[in-house]
Amino acid sequence: MSDTAEEREARVFPVETSFQKRARQPGGIPRDKALEYAQSRVEEIRPDFEDWAGARLQALADVIEQAEAGNAPDDWIDSANLHSRHLRDVGTTMGFELLSYIANSLCEVLDAMATGAKYSMDTIICHRDALHLSWQQPYRDMKPDQVPDLISGLRRIADVKGPTPG
Repeated sequence: MSDTAEEREARVFPVETSFQKRARQPGGIPRDKALEYAQSRVEEIRPDFEDWAGARLQALADVIEQAEAGNAPDDWIDSANLHSRHLRDVGTTMGFELLSYIANSLCEVLDAMATGAKYSMDTIICHRDALHLSWQQPYRDMKPDQVPDLISGLRRIADVKGPTPG
C-alpha cells in the first residue's frame, strides 16, 4: 500500500442542511411582513420582559451586595455573570440598548475576573449603579451614544484593575 500525499489529503465537500433547503424554498412571508410581525410580538411581550428584567436586576444587585459585604458564595462571579448575560442577551431586542450595553461591559469585567483578572469592587458597583440608572426614565429608552459621559466612564473604570473584590 502506498501512502502518498494525494491519498492522505482530505476531501472537502459542502453539506446542505435541511434548514438551508427550506430557506431556499419558495413561499413564506415577505421580509417586511416578518419584521412587522416580530416587532408586534416584541411589543406584546414587553410588559412581561420588564417584570423579568426588573427581577434580573434585583437578583444581580443582591449578589453584588453580598460580595460587597464579604459574605458572597465562592461562585458569586458566575452568578452575577449569569444575570448580566441574561440582560445583555435580550435587552437590545426588547428595545433597551443602553441596558444591554452596560450589561455587556459588566459581562466583560466578570469574564476577566473569572479568569484571574483583578478588579476593585468599585468597578462592579459602578456597573450595577449604571444598570439601575439605565432602567429608569428618561434613560430607559436611550441608546449608548446618547450618554457618552456614562459610556466613557464605564470604559475607563473597566480598564482599571485593582485589588480583588472581597
